[in-house]
Amino acid sequence: MTRVVAGTILVLLASVPLYAAVFDAPYYVTLFSRILILALAALSLAPILSYGGMVSFGHALYLGIGAYSVGMLAHHGVTNGWIHVGMAVGVSALIAAGTGAICLRTTGLGFIMITLAFAQMFYFLFVSLKYYGGDDGLSIQQRSDFRPLLNLDSNVVLYYVAFVLLAAVLYMLYRLVNSHFGMVLRGCKSNERRVKALGIPTFRYKLTAYVLSAVICGLAGVLLANLTRFASPEYMSWIRSGDLILMIVVGGVNSLMGGVVGAIALLLLEEVLSSWTQHWMVVLGPLVILLVLLFRQGLYGALRAREKAAF
Repeated sequence: MTRVVAGTILVLLASVPLYAAVFDAPYYVTLFSRILILALAALSLAPILSYGGMVSFGHALYLGIGAYSVGMLAHHGVTNGWIHVGMAVGVSALIAAGTGAICLRTTGLGFIMITLAFAQMFYFLFVSLKYYGGDDGLSIQQRSDFRPLLNLDSNVVLYYVAFVLLAAVLYMLYRLVNSHFGMVLRGCKSNERRVKALGIPTFRYKLTAYVLSAVICGLAGVLLANLTRFASPEYMSWIRSGDLILMIVVGGVNSLMGGVVGAIALLLLEEVLSSWTQHWMVVLGPLVILLVLLFRQGLYGALRAREKAAF
């Protein structure tokens, strides 16, 4: 039954460009492209937060790394999309391996604060890079070039690239968390001492999950830079990291689809409220608190429970 709910959500997302074409509303393609990209970034937290119990409060760092991989290379005339992706994946993995090896020596509040500290270090580093726009950010004149395979100049093509990548990552993580690797992560979340007592090198598993999570978020950054044609230090700020965690909490911490549903809910709420009042954040805060109190298992958890009750 869970697959039915997830499948329905994905089918609805896949039909957005068709709806936009029928009703002559191309803006919805742009809006939902942003939703898909940030849903992918939120989903990247699932292996470490939902299943590993590691709350990274600096994960937007890798969103920024992905965006700047596109922006900085394009600034120097390198527009090949495969190079952009390779740079984003490589740099995200390298930074995650280095910082993760330190962060994962701690747990709980210590892990949260160290991930936040590393993210803020890189945030201020990119703010200081005046050659690449500094605090004002970096404009990107041309989207990543994947021709003849793909032409990202079309917003619809970019939308379906983001959709296919999101669906592929969902399937990959579904297989992962239900494998031996995923069982070890769940065991670490429950009681890491017992898992270690079984002779399992938990640090390796957690570091691998952390690096994988960073790479996925880096790919989301590549898509975000192509959507906005802009790279900014704001992408890697602690506020953005908090947004990603909030998406998972609102959508449902105990499922992969939670981050996707949370991204859809929060960004649509933001869109509606911002069109209604310029003080939309004052309204959004209490609404989020209300959602969390009413739906303890998240919105996706509520959808699953409703579907089970229907049968």
